[in-house]
Amino acid sequence: MARDCKRSINWVRKQIESYNLPARKEPAPCQTVIIADSTFFKHLFGVCVLRADKTKQNAFWRLIDYERAETYRRARVNIERKGFIVTAAVTDGRTGVRGVFGDVPTQMCHFHQKQIITRHLTTKPKLEAGIELKKIVQTLGYATEERFTMILDLWHRKWHDFLKEKTYNLETGEWFYTHKRIRSAHYSLRKNLPYLFTYQKYPKLKIPNTTNSLEGCFSHLKDLIKLHRGLKLKIKHKMIAEILSK
Repeated sequence: MARDCKRSINWVRKQIESYNLPARKEPAPCQTVIIADSTFFKHLFGVCVLRADKTKQNAFWRLIDYERAETYRRARVNIERKGFIVTAAVTDGRTGVRGVFGDVPTQMCHFHQKQIITRHLTTKPKLEAGIELKKIVQTLGYATEERFTMILDLWHRKWHDFLKEKTYNLETGEWFYTHKRIRSAHYSLRKNLPYLFTYQKYPKLKIPNTTNSLEGCFSHLKDLIKLHRGLKLKIKHKMIAEILSK
């Protein structure tokens, strides 16, 4: 840019730093499913976004330090004051966030559920019980709630005794579950099961089963931040604001 403008690098930096974002053109309020999610940039800061799925526009966004349910609560109040009518919501599955949309059909993102399972089982589980559970989770996108629940019940019945196995710690004198990670993965599915197939129960609302509408936006932001890694934090904030406000 300095070469193209025939100016110094410092001059270019000052122009960027002094740039004021144009007044945001607020998206037109509508009746819509809301995609709610947050992402973080190397633990420095994050951004919380509520996207109107009907128009694919960001009804609300805010820079954050932590992901709190209260942020989502205020965000919902904010967009509803503007005239948005929330018909349903898609979230990452956090209990507090889900509670913010407890009065409307709420779908847990399948992508986030699969991430949770991968954290517990790894990408390549070694034990047969983990391998089987991983395969069951891979059917989320096309299984019905009835079939998914039936297969999960059969898996649990098969591995019931295995999941109850305990190991004795000679140093502490305490017992602990031998297969804690697999137990945690199974518990996650059981806890989230009532929210994994909401999109099938309300076909007229056309609820997505993932937050992918936002994930693409988040990936774009992170690629830009990574590409311009030398930018000051203030400039990074401006860059994010410019993109999210469109």
